[in-house]
Amino acid sequence: MEEQQKKKPIGFNIVKNDSTSGHGGFGVGALSLENMSPVIVDVTEGTAYVDVGAMHARSAVEKGIKFLTNKEEVPNGKPYWLVWVTIERTAEGAYYAGATACEMTVDREARRGYKLLPEHVNKMDKSLKRHIIVDHMDEASKKILGSFLKSHDEDIWKNSSAKLKQDLLTE
Repeated sequence: MEEQQKKKPIGFNIVKNDSTSGHGGFGVGALSLENMSPVIVDVTEGTAYVDVGAMHARSAVEKGIKFLTNKEEVPNGKPYWLVWVTIERTAEGAYYAGATACEMTVDREARRGYKLLPEHVNKMDKSLKRHIIVDHMDEASKKILGSFLKSHDEDIWKNSSAKLKQDLLTE
């Protein structure tokens, strides 16, 4: 009876392309995260960069930090924005289809930070569903993000919606 193997629990998988090869069975309807990138906006430094580790809450900013859900418990936290950016490809070309921002603060010295994980997951979902939610960001951070997206790929930026460009204060 020891030969009987335990069933593996079904966990969250990042699915690439068509995981079912068209058979329509298990895994149908799973979302693909291959067109999404996490962009970290460092408010203090005035920079933005892609950190793929953020997909699993393991970005350079997040490593070694215990996150709390009360912002007041991290009074000396350095402000960051984690922005989920989704790219869609059409016959006309690629464009930034979704962009949603989540607030995060980190106090490296105290090894504490503030973020709301449910907000991060919900915003990731909204970006996948092609929503643009950046209006709650501060003006400087919007400009940093807009400049980064524009310089990252000029053609993708040109094909993007007027709403995204307007919300990021670039046009």
